[in-house]
Amino acid sequence: MKPWLAVPVVLALGLGVRAFTGGDFAKYAGVALYTTLIYALLAFWLRPLWAAIAATGFSWAVEFFQLTGIPADLSARSTLAHLVLGSTFNAPDLFWYVVGAALGIVIVRSKASPGPGAA
Repeated sequence: MKPWLAVPVVLALGLGVRAFTGGDFAKYAGVALYTTLIYALLAFWLRPLWAAIAATGFSWAVEFFQLTGIPADLSARSTLAHLVLGSTFNAPDLFWYVVGAALGIVIVRSKASPGPGAA
């Protein structure tokens, strides 16, 4: 799938999972799809492995930023900030970000011919 098509598909999946499911599945699927979305955005410019590393690194940075309390404060005032920054650090999320990056590779690379960002 081309990155430009993967972005809205992954965004819709992430919002749909959060809206129509619950519990741990919704939480961790949403966490993984967050990184999948970042991967799809980065896949426009980076090769798959580098996009996965950068997407995971970005997601981890956001997760560790939550330890400062700033994202929680911003999330209390803005739904968009809550969607982008989250609010509370959760160590298991670090694993699910890696899963999301791997899912990004599978989704974006699942096409007949490699595009300009393919390795």
